[in-house]
Amino acid sequence: MQERYPEQYLQFLKKFNQREFYDCHDLLEDIWMEQKTNKFLQGLLQMAVGLYHLECGNIKGARWMFTNAHKYLRAYSPQYWDLSVDEVLRYLEKCLQALPSSEKIPYDEVEKLDFPYQTFQLITEGNTDEGQ
Repeated sequence: MQERYPEQYLQFLKKFNQREFYDCHDLLEDIWMEQKTNKFLQGLLQMAVGLYHLECGNIKGARWMFTNAHKYLRAYSPQYWDLSVDEVLRYLEKCLQALPSSEKIPYDEVEKLDFPYQTFQLITEGNTDEGQ
């Protein structure tokens, strides 16, 4: 399975599930730079960057990233690279709904948000694999 897509993609999913969103960006940026037409990678990158913005209290940046991630990933529905893109799209919609209306909030207020974090797993022949 690991030969079907870059190792960085599998590591991205692992780091995403561990909520290490800054590391997610670093993992996918290099392969996205080589495959700039791959909007799937760009969408995943923007989702992770949006979550990083949220953690820093930058609600405006998070909203922009989630919106663009959704736009890029729609074309890959229902599934791509063994990931349920439909599940990711639903998650992004939940993220957008959960964002406060303000553009920025203090860092200490971020922890008080009831924000929907989610993990994603690869789908292979009806089984799931956490991509480890």
